[in-house]
Amino acid sequence: MNELDTLAHALHSLANIDADDFKLSAPYWHKKNYKKGEYYNEYRNVCKYLGFIIEGVFRTYYVDDASGEEKNVFFFSKNQVVVSFKSFITQSPCNYYTQSMVDSKILYIHIDDLNKLYKQSHQWEHLGRLIAEMAFTVSMNRTESFLFQTPEQRYLQLIEDHPDIFNTIPLYQISSYLGIQGPSLSRIRKRIIGK
Repeated sequence: MNELDTLAHALHSLANIDADDFKLSAPYWHKKNYKKGEYYNEYRNVCKYLGFIIEGVFRTYYVDDASGEEKNVFFFSKNQVVVSFKSFITQSPCNYYTQSMVDSKILYIHIDDLNKLYKQSHQWEHLGRLIAEMAFTVSMNRTESFLFQTPEQRYLQLIEDHPDIFNTIPLYQISSYLGIQGPSLSRIRKRIIGK
């Protein structure tokens, strides 16, 4: 299966976009390779692209003004979209950085081309609504995970959402995402392995 076929399959699963409607979008998708550390979108830039990850892992993070420490907010991995949701949907400057954590490959589409597709097809318009709903759901789940889940439950959810992430990125990045220190992550991992 080539990369466009993989994308077509994913969009069919997500939004029931059929082969004919997917063909409308084919000229608009572009491939880009990212080196480890390269930015998908930077702080205060407007996110103009919706990406689909073929290979790799991206993180969205902010820099704490008081400590200067980087705090991971989201991870995006293989067969998921990568986008600065709020910035993309509202076309306003982003409050975060989105960075490739490993060498990565994506297919991406510009928002102007996506807006053309929304006008051409109800299936693409449906995808636009799903992207907005996904942004809301991902943000709420992330917020609620800190309100209602233990660090161990957040760790297990991370494994479910990004099964290969532990093989690709350093544990201190995972600790940052979970909102815990490295030794706490080690204890959680030992407990889970011991079960």
